[in-house]
Amino acid sequence: MTPALRDLISPGFLPHVRFDEPLARHTSWHVGGPADAYFTPKSVDELARFLASLPRTVPVHWLGLGSNVLVRDGGLRGVVVSLHLGLDRLERLGATRVHADAGVPCARVARQCVRWLLGPAEFFAGIPGTVGGALAMNAGAWGGETWPHVVEVDVIDRDGATRTRPAAEYRYGYREVRPPVTGEWFIAARFEFAPQPDARTETIKDLLEQRRGTQPIGAWSGGSTFTNPGGDHAARLIEHAGLKGYRIGGAMVSSKHANFLINEGDATAADLERLIAHVQAEVERRHGVRLVPEVRIMGDPA
Repeated sequence: MTPALRDLISPGFLPHVRFDEPLARHTSWHVGGPADAYFTPKSVDELARFLASLPRTVPVHWLGLGSNVLVRDGGLRGVVVSLHLGLDRLERLGATRVHADAGVPCARVARQCVRWLLGPAEFFAGIPGTVGGALAMNAGAWGGETWPHVVEVDVIDRDGATRTRPAAEYRYGYREVRPPVTGEWFIAARFEFAPQPDARTETIKDLLEQRRGTQPIGAWSGGSTFTNPGGDHAARLIEHAGLKGYRIGGAMVSSKHANFLINEGDATAADLERLIAHVQAEVERRHGVRLVPEVRIMGDPA
């Protein structure tokens, strides 16, 4: 931690901030160096006041459940804001409309919508992150995507100012969202679903069982590592390049699903980053396709 950072944070927030927090505790790959400061707001108001009190010279990073992100071994400078323990309101607003805070796990959205007989929302159970992350990248699974169901979003900026934006102000595509302005972060969304009287929790269970049969569920991974190139699948290209089971240090290409890279227990973030680069190079050499990481790589090297 930069010695001056503690002095830059308003004294009223210091009891709620952890300094030099190991991010390996908060990422699904179980790797990553320390965050200079780690803050979990209990409400939007507390988050707004914290951001407004923080000097603009201090970098701010956002973290949900820690999937789909690779934090380097040197960690992150500045403040990491984690929403999933504080901004977790999920409620039905009307016959077909649902409010979800950014910190709500996507799997919880799927389960609750089934109880409310709304859908199609089962696909959210296949997204191993929070609503905020799903909004940021138009996450999807089993043929469904986040943004076709979005009506409006609540956002917050670096000064702690909040506003509501209609979904029409955003452009989105496959694993991509283009906001109308930069420097805003999602804190909540309203979704529109349709009545689904035949919705059943067994459907989610069946889909998750299929997932367990084809993906390394339970292993330390970041989720899908690469986006699928047009008309093809990253997993097929990686497997046909002969890379299933390939290892660098403690990192390995999953033998069950080639688009998942696994921390076998002692991998470093550097091992995983080198493995990502090796897979990209081999697939490009053999197939002429440059795979694009779906995971976000952030932070400083060791």
